[in-house]
Amino acid sequence: MVLYPKWLFILLFILIGEVSYSQQIRIIKYPELQKILDQAGDSVLIVNFWATWCAPCVAEIPHFEKIAAQYGSGQVKVILVSLDAASQLKKKVEPFIVRKGIKSAEVLLLDETDYNAWIDKVSPEWSGALPFTLIINTKNKMKRGFEKPFTEAELTAELKPFIQ
Repeated sequence: MVLYPKWLFILLFILIGEVSYSQQIRIIKYPELQKILDQAGDSVLIVNFWATWCAPCVAEIPHFEKIAAQYGSGQVKVILVSLDAASQLKKKVEPFIVRKGIKSAEVLLLDETDYNAWIDKVSPEWSGALPFTLIINTKNKMKRGFEKPFTEAELTAELKPFIQ
C-alpha cells in the first residue's frame, strides 16, 4: 500500500475546488449578443465590453463583479463581453477570469473580427474604444453607453437611476 502525504490530498482538494468555481465562458456571434441586448426583461442589464490586453478594462472588472454579486441575477444582471480573439479563450481569457475571481457576472467572448459591422448597432455613440459599457433598463426604456473606465463609485452612481 502506498501512503501519500496529507499535503498532497489538500493540494488536490484545492485544485478541484478551483476548477469547480471557474465559470463556463460561451463564445458567441453578434446576432446572439443582439438578442441578449434586446431582451433584457425586468432586470437592469449592464454589458461591459473589455479585453485582457486593455489595462483600463482590467482595472474596472472587479467593480462589475461586485455589482453582480451585490444584486444577484434578479434586479441587475452583469455581462462581461470579451473582445479577445476566440483562439485566446483557454490561454488568456479563462485564466484571467479565474485569477480575478469572476463568479457572479456572466462572461461571453464575442467572436467577430469585423468590428465596424456591429459596433454602431450596439451603440451609435461608441467609437470602438475600450472599455465600453451599456446600461439598459428596457422596462423604463432607458439605455446609456459609456466609453470610459469606471471607478466603483462612478459605476454605482450611473447605475442608480436605472434601478429606481
